[in-house]
Amino acid sequence: MANSGCEDLRDQEGESFLYFAYGSNLLTERIHLRNPSAAFCCVARLQDFKLDFGNSQGKTSETWHGGIATIFQSPGDEVWGVVWKMNKSNLSSLDEQEGVKSGTYVPIEVNVYTQEGKGITCRSYQMRNYESAPPSPQYKKVICLGAKENGLPLEYQKKLNAIEPNDYKGEVSEEIEDIIKTGEKKLTR
Repeated sequence: MANSGCEDLRDQEGESFLYFAYGSNLLTERIHLRNPSAAFCCVARLQDFKLDFGNSQGKTSETWHGGIATIFQSPGDEVWGVVWKMNKSNLSSLDEQEGVKSGTYVPIEVNVYTQEGKGITCRSYQMRNYESAPPSPQYKKVICLGAKENGLPLEYQKKLNAIEPNDYKGEVSEEIEDIIKTGEKKLTR
């Protein structure tokens, strides 16, 4: 059952939190790089928000070589993602990965809805002061692999696949190249 991870939210609240991922952390291998406690909870929809890609304060991501995902309020739009249940011991590593200290993202609280329509309050992240910029082919691939792996709605996967990446031809870090290969292998079995 897809929602089984979300059934016991109340008894675990003291030591865990819920995180709504809509970007590279959709892919299991990616979130587990720095946050091993992340357990798939469910697929969810963030209503009245839109996905965008950009460079924080106009600076291109050194990790991804292009725009990185963010969300902004947009009535009538929706962003699909994954709710991960995480141990509070991973909160600082998640904040660090999201660049909270450097000001790349700020943590926000969002209300998302499961495919069954149940509302859940989660932590998520939003970029402030960014300039829209297309993602690198690798970043787009990680997001699309994560969307496919977790069964996001097919219409939404089509929208993600239609995103035009930038023309970056180099490589990203070895660890990111490895998670792309692992993700591709997993989905072609």
